[in-house]
Amino acid sequence: MFYKIIFIIVLTTNIYASSLKVAVAANVRFAFDEIVVAYEKNTNVKIIPIVSSSGKLTAQIEHGAPFDMFLSANMKYPTYLYTKNLAITKPQVYAYGGLVLWSLKKNIDINLESLKEKKVKKIAIPNPKNAPYGVEALRVLEKFNLKDTIYKKIVWGESISQTNQYIYSRSADIGITAKSVVLSPKMHNVGKWIELDKKDYLPIKQGIVILKYGFEKNKKTSQDFYNFIFSNEGKKILKKYGYMVNE
Repeated sequence: MFYKIIFIIVLTTNIYASSLKVAVAANVRFAFDEIVVAYEKNTNVKIIPIVSSSGKLTAQIEHGAPFDMFLSANMKYPTYLYTKNLAITKPQVYAYGGLVLWSLKKNIDINLESLKEKKVKKIAIPNPKNAPYGVEALRVLEKFNLKDTIYKKIVWGESISQTNQYIYSRSADIGITAKSVVLSPKMHNVGKWIELDKKDYLPIKQGIVILKYGFEKNKKTSQDFYNFIFSNEGKKILKKYGYMVNE
């Protein structure tokens, strides 16, 4: 009986040869989950995502969080970490994101002008202090002179995830979020949405870096997973979720 217990313990601990902790911007969570499934299928590496807003993840990394890699929603935060010598690889764009206007309420028209209507009482938008998608969402509102008009209606999400929760739970009547969310299997055909014109905001360049911790502790595995994200299979998954990628 004793030997059986030892064998089970050894077998369990050896299912995965190594693991990676990856800091993941909330907007890319659904696509990342599918990338992980595809990667783990042919390796014995366990990928552990830590999902939050890019700003909060950057703060955690600065304070010593043991993350191996960082997928941000912009280039600003990876570049900052690189200049602070907390990232080893130079920041590279792994995807270009898009914005959508999304609502689960049947009586709401899905267009920017509808945001001014009285029946629209709460509008969910990612907080630009932490979430790069919030910066570009505000840019759209400013371009169409909507920001001041609807400002009191805005409900700030600390990340794309929280913004989605406000919209999905109908706590907000409508909101601006990432295109990748409404294209995910979980949210497919849920509510109504339109894509906002990319001409109305700056390109959302999403950056990736291997962090100093990952380079020192899991150099080979970190590089391998990094390469997989840029592989044809990784790009195919990202495109499936509405991202544009460099070919």
